[in-house]
Amino acid sequence: MPASLADHTTLRLGGPAKSMLEAKTDDELVAAVAERDAAGEPVLLLGGGSNLVISDSGFDGTAIRICTEGQRIERTQVDGVERVRVEVAAGEDWDAFVARTVEAGFGGLECMSGIPGRVGATPIQNVGAYGWEVADFLHSVRVYHRGSGERETMVPQQLALGYRTSRFKGTDEAVVLAVTFDLHADGLSQPIRYAELARTLGVEPGERVPAADVREAVLLLRRDKGMVLDPDDHDTWSAGSFFTNPVLPAAEAADARQRIADIVGPDVRIPTYPAPGDAVKFSAAWLIERAGFGKGHQGPGGRVSLSTKHTLALTNRGSATTDDLLALAREVRDGVAAKFGITLHPEPLLIGCAL
Repeated sequence: MPASLADHTTLRLGGPAKSMLEAKTDDELVAAVAERDAAGEPVLLLGGGSNLVISDSGFDGTAIRICTEGQRIERTQVDGVERVRVEVAAGEDWDAFVARTVEAGFGGLECMSGIPGRVGATPIQNVGAYGWEVADFLHSVRVYHRGSGERETMVPQQLALGYRTSRFKGTDEAVVLAVTFDLHADGLSQPIRYAELARTLGVEPGERVPAADVREAVLLLRRDKGMVLDPDDHDTWSAGSFFTNPVLPAAEAADARQRIADIVGPDVRIPTYPAPGDAVKFSAAWLIERAGFGKGHQGPGGRVSLSTKHTLALTNRGSATTDDLLALAREVRDGVAAKFGITLHPEPLLIGCAL
């Protein structure tokens, strides 16, 4: 029978799935996917629903909720340094897992505290925050290949990891069953990269500090931006950052900087950051605000708006539809393109709909 998808996404949007089931073990998950693939039935894999925008018409297939649990820890050596290797099931809550690593005295994932969703989605999206991403700690990913029916443990070099993407993003190639991370055994964080986080901690950029202190500071900063889930706060009824920060090749970035400076004035600092391959990352939030879309900017009927705390989040104010949200996303995307000649791209997966 039809099952609500809105009840399983952080946006609280989306029509029904034709049917829904839970998979609590790897074997249950593989069997459920394989059976429906063999029958030619569409499958929607659901974790925490924090990175999904689902159409108002819903999903004409089976939604499979990944509810697997468990982890395994071992001590190891990586390049002569003691590390803690942690394998964790795809269905585990990501932030609860990060909290456990910090409480156990392991460092590395603390900057990604407060991010909603399940562990299995993190390598697909190459989740990251405050200068670090899953790729920096990833040892391997155990997957089920839907085409061949085989299970395989894959290393990062096989995953085509990039900025908020991987070979699996937006494809039906594989199902993530478990993820393994190599973490610090000394309880210290990765070097602090973001000035905002360094100021909050009262340290200089580049320092390593207790991972627990970083987790606390990151959660504070994310709450201030409405990026920690709270059912009573509509600013958190979102898919997190809706647009990725645009990354441009060096030559294009130089032209873009000049174009932006001509508009905002030569004395205005344009925030940019280095990206792999001599590319340059621009701040999507800064571009959105400078294009005239401030915090709380409303979409159709006030049913959706940019968060009142953070312009990168598009939020459901309680009675929205997915069409409302997409209309606001198009307005923002097109406004930034018209103003600065830079096209923003959505970070969440769009199911049955498009910008």
